[in-house]
Amino acid sequence: MLKTLLIKNYALIQHLEITPSASLNIITGETGAGKSIMLGALGLLQGKRADTKVLYDAGTKCVIEGSFEITDYHLQDLFDELNLEYENVTLLRREIAPSGKSRAFVNDSPVRLEVLKVLSTHLIDIHSQHDTINLGENENQLEIVDKYAQNQPELDTCRHAFQEFRKAEAEYRNLVKQHEEYQREFDYNQHLYEELSKTDLEQLDVPALEKERELLENAEAIKSNLNECLEYLNKSEYAIEQHLKLTLQALGKVSEYSPALQELHQRLDSASIEIQDIAYEVEKEEETILFDQEKIETITDQLNQIYTLQQKHKVESVDELIALRESLREKVEKVLHFDEDLKRAKEYKEQRFAVFQEKAKILSATRIAVTGEIARQIISILIDLGIPNANFQITLSEGPPSELGTDLVEFLFSANRGIAPQELRSVASGGEFSRVMLAIKYILASKISLPTIIFDEIDTGVSGEIAIKLGKIMIEMAQKHQVISISHLPQVAARGNAHYFVYKDHSSHKTVSKIKKLSDEERIQAIAQMIGGDQPSQHAYQSAKELIMKE
Repeated sequence: MLKTLLIKNYALIQHLEITPSASLNIITGETGAGKSIMLGALGLLQGKRADTKVLYDAGTKCVIEGSFEITDYHLQDLFDELNLEYENVTLLRREIAPSGKSRAFVNDSPVRLEVLKVLSTHLIDIHSQHDTINLGENENQLEIVDKYAQNQPELDTCRHAFQEFRKAEAEYRNLVKQHEEYQREFDYNQHLYEELSKTDLEQLDVPALEKERELLENAEAIKSNLNECLEYLNKSEYAIEQHLKLTLQALGKVSEYSPALQELHQRLDSASIEIQDIAYEVEKEEETILFDQEKIETITDQLNQIYTLQQKHKVESVDELIALRESLREKVEKVLHFDEDLKRAKEYKEQRFAVFQEKAKILSATRIAVTGEIARQIISILIDLGIPNANFQITLSEGPPSELGTDLVEFLFSANRGIAPQELRSVASGGEFSRVMLAIKYILASKISLPTIIFDEIDTGVSGEIAIKLGKIMIEMAQKHQVISISHLPQVAARGNAHYFVYKDHSSHKTVSKIKKLSDEERIQAIAQMIGGDQPSQHAYQSAKELIMKE
């Protein structure tokens, strides 16, 4: 429900603020005084485009602000989905700066226009005689049937089942696509895997192999140098060991004469032992080193194989080759077992679709159960509203599966006897279309909480008794829902719980549109003028009073 509406610096409106009634609000006024301007301002709250041409004062920003009581609308989940903080009284605001920049807010939080569009559809419902597009759309017609059927639990169950099916279907399609890709690469991947598997990568230590090959390739030089060492250590006439032995004997003869000489003798003895040990180790190493050309070639072959694989696969280590081999193994094995995986995925997809079809069938039954009743009620209302030969039908046919089930709905209409009903969008005139919309809103009003309904002169072309019935329908709707009607009919205006009059003020240098809530006396005056013109007769005044008393 719209609690307050503020419009500042928009078109001919300098400042306008109203607090509409919770039931039926009537807006009347002079032609061109600004009634449609108010609808344009509300359109900005619905996320429609704007430019600086709408500014009353080109140097000041335009502000449109509406506060809405939304406690009964059950919109908490929508607010969560839109990442908005929920408030029982929610504020929508739109600002247009002189530069042309537009900003939108919900509860003072900046939002994108798309968010404002989504949210406002639950808060404002504007209808005019020319607004034929939405009602003519099949999806909107299906939504009307669902709202009347009050089948939200079945609709939610069907939507969930469809989402599960689509998820399973996507997984199956991805698996098929993956299978095709793997299959195209299978032979190549298998070749690479087998090539890598021929080499025992885990047992190869490249640095150790490189070191061993280096040793073997230099075996002769190493052996020659070790023999030369042995000559110097213990094999030649002038070997170190022999000289150390003679040196120890000479020092031993005098070591008893002083502690210092004794210490030197001990140190020389230790050096002699160390030299003997070194000579032993050198001789041992010399004996173990053998030149083995066959082994050199074996190691070289192993290293070349590794180097070739690393270069081919653009990696720098054996660990990376091992990781690549395991990845290829998984791809090869996946192709070998893909038939089983595809079969399971396909069976699961078909199971999910069967569940969806079952839920869609249940949902369809809730719709079939109410289509006849909806059509009968609409025909009855249309007859009351001056279409005596109205014929209205709702057909359901099978369509492509979706979150809404498998039903295609079509509203069929004929205003003339003997003419078969056809698509509503194709055959209804503007006046007929507006009455069908009114009838639909009327029957839905008893079923669900509707947003603020705004009727923009949908009573054009209506008069007399039919206008009285139109006013009666509006007041009945307004018992449970807020209705705002821009009207030119006294029979409708007389039904309002609150009557607002829009007029132009020419008192300053620039014309301004203003609005005021009429008192009881002003209301009689306004309705009398709607009946009899600017200078109404006493009869017009009496008729105005009688219309108001019928209320």
